[in-house]
Amino acid sequence: MEEFIDLSGDGGVQKRVLQEGTGEEKPAKGCAVSLHYTGTLDADGKKFDSSRDRNEPFQFTLGQGSVIKAFDMGVASMKLGEKCILKCAPEYAYGSSGSPPNIPPNATLNFELEILGWKGEDLSPKSDGGIQRFILNAGTGKKRPNPGGMVKLHLIGRYEGRVFEERDVEFAIDEGKEVGVVTGVEIALEKFHKEETSRLILKPQYAFGTEGNSELGVPGNATVEYTVTLKDFECLEARSMMSPEETLAQGKLLREKGTKYLKENKHELALKMYERALTYLYNKTQEEETIQLAIYLNKILCHQKLNDHDEAKVACMEALKLDSKNVKALYRRGMSNLSLGDLDRALQDFSAVLEIEPENKAAQNQATICKHKIKAYNDQQKKVFANMFTKFAQSDSKKAQEEQSRQPDVMKQKFGEWGDDEREHEPTRFEQENPDVIMLNDLHKQFRNM
Repeated sequence: MEEFIDLSGDGGVQKRVLQEGTGEEKPAKGCAVSLHYTGTLDADGKKFDSSRDRNEPFQFTLGQGSVIKAFDMGVASMKLGEKCILKCAPEYAYGSSGSPPNIPPNATLNFELEILGWKGEDLSPKSDGGIQRFILNAGTGKKRPNPGGMVKLHLIGRYEGRVFEERDVEFAIDEGKEVGVVTGVEIALEKFHKEETSRLILKPQYAFGTEGNSELGVPGNATVEYTVTLKDFECLEARSMMSPEETLAQGKLLREKGTKYLKENKHELALKMYERALTYLYNKTQEEETIQLAIYLNKILCHQKLNDHDEAKVACMEALKLDSKNVKALYRRGMSNLSLGDLDRALQDFSAVLEIEPENKAAQNQATICKHKIKAYNDQQKKVFANMFTKFAQSDSKKAQEEQSRQPDVMKQKFGEWGDDEREHEPTRFEQENPDVIMLNDLHKQFRNM
């Protein structure tokens, strides 16, 4: 049995290990922890709460202030499967107020803890669990990398325990793809501190996607693991600290980077640069609006190359807000509408181009294509509806014939043709089941005798 060890440095939180855990990893701030606990009063040993009695593990997010200080401190020191006793002074528990009616004021508490497991801190933008972080060594300082800032790091990538890459790399945040760094690592780095080492679990959408990476031996739809050490970084100066001249210069620089990536057919990188460039162009000068328009026109091209025509149309709308008669924006919106099968709107866009530039050959050709497709579609619909009505008519006729064949011709069946002799007879089964027939028979006789 181990002796108590002081976790707080002032004797306020002491821990005695009852059962050693496995491995070296411990839960870090932001991890979702699952454990069992039993709480007793130090004074008399009286139990005041237990998750075991409820047969339901207790779960909380470590380091978020959702539990008493001693819990956060003690759990952060535990390994997987570890059991321990945690002795907590009042200032690390419920203090001078206590927690009526079970915990009196200024009570020292004992907790028996068993840590069952934990999930990493979710760093994914959509909180979908796609990027989980487990801090192995906490970093130093308060600053963190920001978009555009340079980072230096050491990477170790693993798939099913096999190391598929290990290297040092340096790049600017948002341009990691240029040096083969996956999206999930880039996103996570914005939460790192200097000299931090963390293990990242990345789902396919934040790693190598559906295609995988054959050179690295990673198959499609693979969840991978990276151990990342942020060795050093430089933060980009905050926009709020820049003069209008500096923000304009930064916007121009990012636009140039975006255009470089566009020419290299690196459309995702280009879009990142264009998006960041726009955040620096907010002073509404004529020069800045001219640059913004050029950026939106290039964004349209990027989205169209990526076959994302809905986003391309959004960029078109932004461009047209700056210049409602911009021929390139109208034409490119027409092309996206055409790709989405919205022929009427596409024709409207190409027609708008021709109102501005009647001799625009590209718009003329696309307008002609739209008209042909619209005509072909209308002709096809006419045939479909014509065939449909013919089938309905045939079906109705067939039903009418079948209905008529099922209905007996009472007058002809029972009385013969008009003028035929009639014979007295006993009522048939049909007449017995249909009394109205007998009445019709009598009326017919009367008519003949008139």
